[in-house]
Amino acid sequence: MATWVIVGANRGIGLELTRQASERGEHVIAVCRSTSNDLEKLSLTTVSDIDITRDNDVARLASTLENVKIDVLVVVAGVLKHTPLNHLDFDTVSSLFEVNAVGPLRVAAALRGNLGQGSKLALLTSRMGSIEDNTSGGGYAYRMSKAALNMAGRSLAVDLAEDGVAVVLLHPGFVRTEMTGGNGMLDPDESAAGLIDRIDELSLETTGTFWHTNGEQLPW
Repeated sequence: MATWVIVGANRGIGLELTRQASERGEHVIAVCRSTSNDLEKLSLTTVSDIDITRDNDVARLASTLENVKIDVLVVVAGVLKHTPLNHLDFDTVSSLFEVNAVGPLRVAAALRGNLGQGSKLALLTSRMGSIEDNTSGGGYAYRMSKAALNMAGRSLAVDLAEDGVAVVLLHPGFVRTEMTGGNGMLDPDESAAGLIDRIDELSLETTGTFWHTNGEQLPW
C-alpha cells in the first residue's frame, strides 16, 4: 500500500483519481478547498479548506502532513476560463497563473520534505500548454498558465532527481467535467484510469516528461 496525496480531490478528475486509487488499495489523503458529498462517501482521510493560492493554507497542509511519507503526490487543482484576444481581462490572466502554475509549485515546495527515494510527483497540466502543439491560437490565460506549469515541472524534475523523486506532467484529455461545462471526449473514469497508468509507469529514467492520459508523449 502506497500513500497518495491528491490535491483537488473533491470533484471531476481529482475525485475519480481518488476513487480509483483508493479502490485498488492505496492509502489516499484527499486535499481540497471544499469537500463534496461524493468525496465524503469515499470515507477517506480528507484535508479541506486548502486554497493552493494561499501561503497560510498550504503551510497548514504541510503541518498536517508533517510526519507523512508521500509515495505519490498528485496536484489536480486548476481552473479554466476563456480569454480571447478581443476580450482580454488581465485580472483573469493573473488569477489563472496563480491557480494553475504558482499554486502547484507552492504545494510541491511545501511538501518536498515528505517526498523521498522512489516518490513520484504528478502535475496535471494540458496539451494547451504545449507551444509546438498550438495551431489554433486563443486561450491566452489558460495556455500561458499551463506552459508555465510545464516549465515548473521540468525544473522540479531536475531539482528533485537527487532525492530520487520522479516528476511527470500529465494531460488528462478533453474530459466531460464541470470545468468543461460537460463537454469533452472522455469521461472522468476513463481519463483517471489512464493517468494512473502513466503514474505507475513513471521512473527516474522518464522524469520531467509530458504525457497524454492515452500514453502518447506530448511535445513541449
